[in-house]
Amino acid sequence: MTNISSRTGPPPDTIVDSAVPVPDFASFVDQWNTVQGRGTPQLHDRIAGWLADRWADKDPRLLLMVFRDAGKSTLVGLYAAWLLCRNPDLRIMVVSAEHRLATKMTRNIRTILELHPRAGHVLPNKGRDQWASDSFTVQRSLAQRDPSVLGRGIQGNLTGSRADVIICDDVEVPNTADTAEKRRDLRERLAELNFILVPDGTQIFVGTPHSYYSIYADQPRAEASEERPLLAGYTRLVVPVRDAHGISAWPERFTDEVIERMKSDVGPARFRSQMMLTPTHNRDIRLDPQRLRRYSGEFEVTYAADQMQLHIEGNRMVGSCCWWDPAYGRPGTGDASVVACVFTDRESRYWLHDIAYMTFDPTKLDETDEATQLCRQALSFAMRNEQRSLFIENNGLGRFLPGLAKREAKLGGMPVQVREERSSKSKTARILDVFDVVLAAGKLHVHERVLASPFVEEMREWTPDGGARDDGLDAVAACLAMQKVYMHTSAPAVRRPDWRGYGVPLTAQAEFRIF
Repeated sequence: MTNISSRTGPPPDTIVDSAVPVPDFASFVDQWNTVQGRGTPQLHDRIAGWLADRWADKDPRLLLMVFRDAGKSTLVGLYAAWLLCRNPDLRIMVVSAEHRLATKMTRNIRTILELHPRAGHVLPNKGRDQWASDSFTVQRSLAQRDPSVLGRGIQGNLTGSRADVIICDDVEVPNTADTAEKRRDLRERLAELNFILVPDGTQIFVGTPHSYYSIYADQPRAEASEERPLLAGYTRLVVPVRDAHGISAWPERFTDEVIERMKSDVGPARFRSQMMLTPTHNRDIRLDPQRLRRYSGEFEVTYAADQMQLHIEGNRMVGSCCWWDPAYGRPGTGDASVVACVFTDRESRYWLHDIAYMTFDPTKLDETDEATQLCRQALSFAMRNEQRSLFIENNGLGRFLPGLAKREAKLGGMPVQVREERSSKSKTARILDVFDVVLAAGKLHVHERVLASPFVEEMREWTPDGGARDDGLDAVAACLAMQKVYMHTSAPAVRRPDWRGYGVPLTAQAEFRIF
């Protein structure tokens, strides 16, 4: 089939009367490209047609994702100018990750209005005192407080503004999406736009994903506490540089050679994110969650020959470790206070069965202090997971907790031995030493409730140079490093049945000192 790459608008010498009604958007784009001395690529035709159809259908929520350097921001600027030419009384707000990015878009809209042959009727008749780069007002019939176009950074103060159309142009960039905290803050600020947009207004997101937890993702991320995607219900147009058949979306500009060279230059991770529009991090993932083995079964406790046994999905467990990496645990701030338990079966496979990110309840501080609340939670976690011991890292805050936990275990009648440990390795070294081995061997089984916790997000975010949350990773790494495998022998009489059997523990212990 013949591929027609572009088409031109009216001939260069065509005289356009500004009194003539504003043309359809595709013609508006053609006329602008004629002024600029170029044609209109088929890709731009496709996007222009989609935007025009969505406006005609009064579709109020739109997401436009097109690969980098495809001219999508230019087209959206033309779209905003076209809307103002059709209805000068509209109020359009452009929101970007930074104020300078929003200003770039508003300046583009203003330039289009100044130079487009069909936009003369909206230019101010008098002095352009309201014709700035980040805020300007066209010739309109209504006296309104808000300008025709206003550009703002997502971190700026938007209170008090009102808009009929909000264009969110590149609100997700590395600076707003490279950590969990930044992503939460971005979502909170985007939620504020609901108070700016008029009830029947239109909101358009334009951008490319910069994280696996992108605001543009079409599936919820359970480990990030999402029950539905942020932009669920939005009408989407997603145009990667190559379609499902490997054909370039803009073959004249992005040839196969150009695409392959770009993939080599930027790396596969960034290429997937920015050119193929697959939500992923713009870097290779050091601890890949895809290597985890998911399971959903709960453990089963049975008795045979007067001996207690514990099985997970038919596999007998012979060892375990329950580790608490303590922190202050104030809700929403600081490091997380994490407790985790890992079982080991006879094949030396690891089963990460449970994890808890604990916080204290500020409303109960009058009756129970923070540390006691956390100790009780950790002990209850150990009990419900059939743990005989609770290891507490006694670096920093943890040095005060073992004594308190022992007291609470005794007062609560909980047969859990509290043991304190001190780490001599850096956190990065601890995490790498254990996760590299078990992930490469495919020996780490993880319960689905753990996969729905922040643990998986920590894996995706983690880098050896730090900068991301790793409290859950640290707790699980300690469980793996401390794991003891007990060889089965006859069990002596004990006060509480033990599912592990007894014998001489076999363990490689190089980084912890037992107190």
